[in-house]
Amino acid sequence: MFRYTIRRLLWMIPVIVGVSLIIFVLMDLVPGNIVDTIDTSMMSEDQIAELYVRYDLDKTVFYRYGKYMLGLIQGDLGVSQATGRTVWREFTYGFPYTLRLAFFILLLGVAIAIPMGIFAAKYAGTIWDTLITGITIIGMSMPSFWVGLLLIMLFSAKLDWLPPIYTKGNPLSYLMPVVAGGVSMAATITRQTRSAMLDTRRADFLRTARAKGVSERNITWRHALRNALIPIVTQVGVMLAVTLAGSAVIETVYSLPGTGKLTVQAVQQRDTTMACGLVILTCILYVLILLAVDLVYALVDPRIKVQFQRKGKSRRKLL
Repeated sequence: MFRYTIRRLLWMIPVIVGVSLIIFVLMDLVPGNIVDTIDTSMMSEDQIAELYVRYDLDKTVFYRYGKYMLGLIQGDLGVSQATGRTVWREFTYGFPYTLRLAFFILLLGVAIAIPMGIFAAKYAGTIWDTLITGITIIGMSMPSFWVGLLLIMLFSAKLDWLPPIYTKGNPLSYLMPVVAGGVSMAATITRQTRSAMLDTRRADFLRTARAKGVSERNITWRHALRNALIPIVTQVGVMLAVTLAGSAVIETVYSLPGTGKLTVQAVQQRDTTMACGLVILTCILYVLILLAVDLVYALVDPRIKVQFQRKGKSRRKLL
């Protein structure tokens, strides 16, 4: 298990290098630069030229990338070209908002999805199963930003029940963003839960449990669900990582000051250092969450833990 964890963590190095290089190249290909976002109407040509030199815009993108990576190796994520604040400071300011949003979206999605998936599997082939399947298809088909706009039109513009954008100190500000993000998550996890429960409900050990007189409730929640948790945990972990990494749309719609909105603003301002730093940190979080999901497998299914132990022993024997 320890060797596996170390190997997965080492794989982050090429991932970070590749992602950061792509960000630098794409930001260089996009028309405009950081100087274009600055009011230079009162500056002379020499002063504008000094700005280009200050931001290394007179040099190639690979020079700027190499300079940034040299600082990154030393633990320096850089300083925002637009605000002058460090990337780490901006990230630590916005990440709690993104984390809070992702947590509530996950909580809502799991609370709705798992009971619905179990119910659909229990009544597979009936009208209830067809109804739930139709609802999940609709939920997966609707983009979160579109759902968010519909919620704003209904609950803010028409009914005036909820604030249309984030308001500090108002917990109701999170209600519509959570629902907008939870719709797709709940639909995806519901389909995965239904599929996993259908595969497990056909297992021989459940027939044996029924023959012994175990109640259907215990069979469903203690035996079937526990053995179906591997694909469900996988889907939940992936959806959490996707929500953390892809929260830019919801945060922009509702003006949440999270890392997603900060990344969008950095791209709009052509702030390459800020955009690259935020994407790198988000990428690291993504990889760590997927690693945590793999490690949870050993807790959910002891057979996987035994496999890790056997692989470690076989390697030591070869050495």
